[in-house]
Amino acid sequence: MSKIRLGVLGGGGDSLIGVLHRVASHMFDRYEITGGVFNPNYEDNIKFANHIGVNTDRVYVDFDTFVAEETKLPKEERIEVVSVLTPNFLHFPMAKKLLENGFHVICEKPLTTSYAEALELEALQKKHNAIFAVTYTYTGYPMVRHMKHQIAAGELGEIQKIDVQYYQGWINPVIHDPEIRKTVWRLDPKKAGISSCIGDIGTHAFQMTEYLTGMEVKSVLSDLNMLYEDNPLDLDGTVLIRFSDTVKGVIRASQIATGEENGLTVAVYGQKGAFKWEQENPNVLYHIKDDEPKRIIKPGHAYVSDVAADGTKLPGGHPEGIFDAMGNIYKGVAKALRGETAFDGEYPTMNDGVRGMLFIKKVVESNKKGNVWLSLEKQ
Repeated sequence: MSKIRLGVLGGGGDSLIGVLHRVASHMFDRYEITGGVFNPNYEDNIKFANHIGVNTDRVYVDFDTFVAEETKLPKEERIEVVSVLTPNFLHFPMAKKLLENGFHVICEKPLTTSYAEALELEALQKKHNAIFAVTYTYTGYPMVRHMKHQIAAGELGEIQKIDVQYYQGWINPVIHDPEIRKTVWRLDPKKAGISSCIGDIGTHAFQMTEYLTGMEVKSVLSDLNMLYEDNPLDLDGTVLIRFSDTVKGVIRASQIATGEENGLTVAVYGQKGAFKWEQENPNVLYHIKDDEPKRIIKPGHAYVSDVAADGTKLPGGHPEGIFDAMGNIYKGVAKALRGETAFDGEYPTMNDGVRGMLFIKKVVESNKKGNVWLSLEKQ
């Protein structure tokens, strides 16, 4: 079977997200990076393409040229799927034009900068019957997938409480200088959208709650912190969530949790037991009960679920990490593109992206209205 022809927009230079996607795409030998636009400066674009070994004949001066030239090629030659790795404000116009011109899309999150844009993309995706993945990376970890499978199988019984925390501290060193904070694109509403912290990492936490439980959050109440009057976007927030009258939870997210690195932690409590997992120690899943000792579940063993085993490349005791998680998402997209049988939840879909944008909208609105409950029903 021929490799999937992959185009990449953004992610050049020393971009962390760029190398993450490139390595992930190569991981299972399913893709070949065929071309793209890695940098806005054409000379840098060509240098970078040479650096990573991509044929410069398919490296274009800008996005519009990319679309125009690729669509001229025969279907069996043109790029099939495009990874959009640009800042938030470019996701919508790029993804829209890609869908309109027959490309499948892998897009970084958040999906867009507004819920209205997300709904427009969703309509286009359905119209063109396109594969569209939104890279909520942490769903690719084998132990996260094992949790999802076991929860769906009733291992925890009725879910009673969900607690997800995502703490980082990277903005703390820059936020306290009024001049420096003006240079951070994630704090610029024109580039980041209506939220910084919730839009960037809070959506990861929100998506994780719905991904693991298989349920949709029905309503939210938020309390956000901007820290300074001249900073319009949130840096920290606590969001109460309700799945129903009896199933509730909390999402805590912060970019000013001093000293924290990438502290995503998940706890799902059910009537019969609970699962606890930490992104910084991703190969360990804790299964706890009232009447038994704590169990430690790790990937690469015969006892894990089929979906966890499918996402594990190495024998037990060989740590896998964030590159492997993203690789599993790319693998899931490859299965969809080639019409292969897949597990439920192998890659986050357009619906995850749209739900994330609705979450951002309602969390910001709840805070502005004085910390009130708002419905998360699709509008």
